[in-house]
Amino acid sequence: MEPSPPVAGDLPELVRDLPSWLLTQTAAYAHRLVGDGLAEIGARRYHYRVLAALAEDGPMSQADLGRRAGIHLSDMVATVNELAEQGHVERTPDPKDRRRNVITLTGPGQHQLQILAHRVARIQDDLLAPLAPAEREVLTDLLRRLLAYHRD
Repeated sequence: MEPSPPVAGDLPELVRDLPSWLLTQTAAYAHRLVGDGLAEIGARRYHYRVLAALAEDGPMSQADLGRRAGIHLSDMVATVNELAEQGHVERTPDPKDRRRNVITLTGPGQHQLQILAHRVARIQDDLLAPLAPAEREVLTDLLRRLLAYHRD
């Protein structure tokens, strides 16, 4: 049996106050919270990202959709298959290049996106419960800035 991960108070102070450690632990918790929350309604994180990308940008090739949603091509095939089987997206051959598929959001897919967006908003509220609305905005801005800096 593996030992339980240390609680922040159990760690040496030099470790528990490291922003990198705090970010990692919070990210792991957030990842689990979103995954579990969506699984309760038969969905996955990838579903939300794909449906959101299609709603924002319209139909696109499966490869472009994978890049837009930040999903590796090998995972995109399974995700699009799942969403197509559920009637949330349609996959049709690209008239300009028959080797490619164009993915389109359906009416039921738009409805599913609303359901998922509502669920994700509730999960965000749970995750950020100890923070006031203004603190949530500041945290989001700081995280966005950190990510943008390190992506560049």
